[in-house]
Amino acid sequence: MSAGLGGLYQDVILDLARHPHAKGLEDGAASSSHQVNPTCGDEVTLQLHVEGGRIDRIRWEGDGCAISQSSASILADLAPGLSGPELQERIDAFRVAMRSKGRIEPDEELLGDAVVLGGVSRYTARVKCAMLAWVAAEDALRKL
Repeated sequence: MSAGLGGLYQDVILDLARHPHAKGLEDGAASSSHQVNPTCGDEVTLQLHVEGGRIDRIRWEGDGCAISQSSASILADLAPGLSGPELQERIDAFRVAMRSKGRIEPDEELLGDAVVLGGVSRYTARVKCAMLAWVAAEDALRKL
């Protein structure tokens, strides 16, 4: 990844942390999950709102670093319209990219804006931050 592209991605992450998408819990969720990253204290409560067998929206509330907060926003933007298995496919692909230590770039076609988090995979301590909302979504899917 070029230095310019890395800087752009960093700007996107910081902007989403300052101006999060879909933040704030709502009544009527089909399922939810609360997750904590004990390493750094980040936490998220994530809700899945489902209509007609598809994710209508994700809502979340949490505190933590720019990476965990922006990752929750990106996931909330990605999920609407997906079925449970389609969301799980994206969670699995994101997990593979995050565990790759920078060897695998996230698939933009599958993961959309989550590609901005690809560089996080080079920093093992930060992978849990990026994965926090995705782990909560996976847990919420299991509870549906």
